[in-house]
Amino acid sequence: MNTYGRISAPRLATLLGSWRQGSRQGAAALAAAVELQVLDGHLPVGTQLPAERELAQALGVSRTLIGAALDRLRESGLVASRRGAGSWITPPGTSRGQEAFFPRDGEDIDLVCAAPPAVPGITRAVDAARGALVEQLGHTGYGERGLLVLRERIAQRYTERGLPTSPAQIMITNGAHHAFGLTVRMLANPGDRVLVDQPTYPNALEAIRGAHALPVPVSLDAEGWDFAGIEAALRQAAPRLAYLIVDFHNPTGLLMDDEGRERLAALLTKARTPVVIDETLVELDFGDEPAPKPFDAGEWSILVGSASKSHWGGLRLGWIRASEEVLSRLSSSRFGLDLGSPVFEQLVLAELLADPEPLRRRREDVRRQRDALARAVRTHCPEWTFRLPGGGFWLWCKLPAPMSTGLAVAAASHGVQLAPGSRFAAHGGLERRLRLPFSQPPEVLDEAVRRISLAAAAVRGSARPVT
Repeated sequence: MNTYGRISAPRLATLLGSWRQGSRQGAAALAAAVELQVLDGHLPVGTQLPAERELAQALGVSRTLIGAALDRLRESGLVASRRGAGSWITPPGTSRGQEAFFPRDGEDIDLVCAAPPAVPGITRAVDAARGALVEQLGHTGYGERGLLVLRERIAQRYTERGLPTSPAQIMITNGAHHAFGLTVRMLANPGDRVLVDQPTYPNALEAIRGAHALPVPVSLDAEGWDFAGIEAALRQAAPRLAYLIVDFHNPTGLLMDDEGRERLAALLTKARTPVVIDETLVELDFGDEPAPKPFDAGEWSILVGSASKSHWGGLRLGWIRASEEVLSRLSSSRFGLDLGSPVFEQLVLAELLADPEPLRRRREDVRRQRDALARAVRTHCPEWTFRLPGGGFWLWCKLPAPMSTGLAVAAASHGVQLAPGSRFAAHGGLERRLRLPFSQPPEVLDEAVRRISLAAAAVRGSARPVT
């Protein structure tokens, strides 16, 4: 299975643009244009290239020129080919004939990790960051709050979304999960209760348990948040902290409206309960209308964000937006875990945040993948139901029977890795639910759901009626 799918000849021709630019050395110019698209992230490793005849027709050149360009790319290790299977992109600098990324049948499709590859344009940001790094080399490289330029750009984004923020209210972390771990370490003692959604992000539950605290779940249904249940939990359980996702919720995809945010903020303020709002998915909004303003409960709200879904998980960067007093306390707590985030990655992210184009492209790609996954589920698993989310990375499917765990086990034998619904629950259950992320290319998603449908048929066929 090709992780990134096949690019069509017309699409590749569009990407290459005016690649000749008057050059008489057509093969060299074409090879250089393809290399540029690979280095810029537009042609990920593993992408299968069009047939020579199709590409020659799309570019209006001879097949001889296409063959000569491919020979150059194979010599440089950027392309590998095999008779009967075509050509595909390989990592720059690999040896000729490298087949590690050949689309082989029988490879597992990972639908557990809902993370996309890097956004196109990241290499340009890396190049720009190299120049900015010179200024940093005369400093120690340590800093528990993070680089000022990155904090300024994150603060500016919050201000643009309607929540005035200064760089002094931002701390750079090693991802949103790291940010939540710091907060739990600071605010929750062993035995304390932490209010969470049910279902919710599994790693957040692990962080709570890792701090020897107790998750207190409040059910979240297809219609949205149970504010009466949240109010009752705040009153009866007296949680020390709350962890909630209000933007394209993981895993349901729900988005809390402005009225709901105001109501939730009032409940938390009244109970004097600090809340961590996970904004990891907030930038993946597919709608034409602006997303709701950031959640704001004043001194009681701590917002955590991440570049993992919007730009690339390999940067391993996130942030905390909170009051200066809270950040001061977090800084002291952080010394027990680490001494700051990598400087170079911060410079790269600062460059990416200055350019809206990578994020725009990310939204377009993910929306297309969402639609492809929805079509695949309707085609291969018509008994399943789901709500089409307006952003985020997943469909939260309702299954026709309580079979989620069994399906995850069966799907593994069909080459698909799944996370059962129980992983998203504080105390198990959710056997009629399954999260399907749309972080893969459309053709991969269709193949994944086709395999899942076979596994589902096997599970239901082996199920015995309850007597």
